Amino acid sequence: MGALRIILTVIYILICIALVVLVLMQEGKSAGLGAISGAAETYWGKNKGRSMEGKLVKITTGLAVGFMLLAVVLNLTLF
Repeated sequence: MGALRIILTVIYILICIALVVLVLMQEGKSAGLGAISGAAETYWGKNKGRSMEGKLVKITTGLAVGFMLLAVVLNLTLF
């Protein structure tokens, strides 16, 4: 079980690094009232999912879910 914990910890660290890199690669959202009201630029806008920014958001979301799941699994006392 110790080897499994080490492998999961390494995967966890790689996900952490990937999340930092992906968040830094994404464009900044509009400052001011647009960010609060969510007016013009939304994720679900026309063709947003097919753009590079849309792909980065999808990958970031997937990695964030993996990050949270691995955090819970690594904190269980099963290992």
